[in-house]
Amino acid sequence: MQTDGKKENITLALDSTSSPLYMVLDCGGEVYRARKAGIKQEELLFPALNKLFAKAGVKLKDVTHFFYVKGPGRFTGIRIGITLASVLSEINGVQSSSADLFEILKYQAENSAEYKKWQKANPGGVLCLIIHAFREEYFSLLCTENAAPRWSSWEELDAELINGGRPLFVCGWDRERTSLKEKLPANCVYASARLNKINASSMLELCDKLTGKQTLEEVLKPLYLKPARFELCGK
Repeated sequence: MQTDGKKENITLALDSTSSPLYMVLDCGGEVYRARKAGIKQEELLFPALNKLFAKAGVKLKDVTHFFYVKGPGRFTGIRIGITLASVLSEINGVQSSSADLFEILKYQAENSAEYKKWQKANPGGVLCLIIHAFREEYFSLLCTENAAPRWSSWEELDAELINGGRPLFVCGWDRERTSLKEKLPANCVYASARLNKINASSMLELCDKLTGKQTLEEVLKPLYLKPARFELCGK
């Protein structure tokens, strides 16, 4: 996997925030993908990684760049990405970078012809990102100036969507990564399937854009939104 004595760029991208565990491996432009359903990502990670590396004919030590999704989602799933980024950076000198689900969904939407067409037809409209969290709880972000991601019940979120009184272009998913379309109020347009999932190309593009521009502290800073159970018990 080397050319002219130079180590080829091999990028590993990971989303372990929820099920399914999703991994992408880019070996000099040859892209391999793997998905593994289940919430115990700590048990699924290395068997799935080993199969992915075997398919590509490389090893973990060959990775030069690592990108992971740093939340929101399951506490343990987010910690997996943080730990792997920390270990790879410290031991192998891998260049690590990260982004949260909202940043990735926003990047995908704003670079799509679909959203640009909608925006032109709805100049006062707003991009809205919704991600199922737990039971009837959701993570969401209205992409307006100074807006921050939040965690709320669907009832609270639904009222906010309606009361805003403006067209909304919605990207995201319901439980088990299913469609939100039937739950959305009339002022919402639900994006097409490609914009309602995290795409391999987006993770790899963001890795290229962010590598060398984030400090290690920024790379390892998670977006939890909902505290872990043990944190709630301490309050």
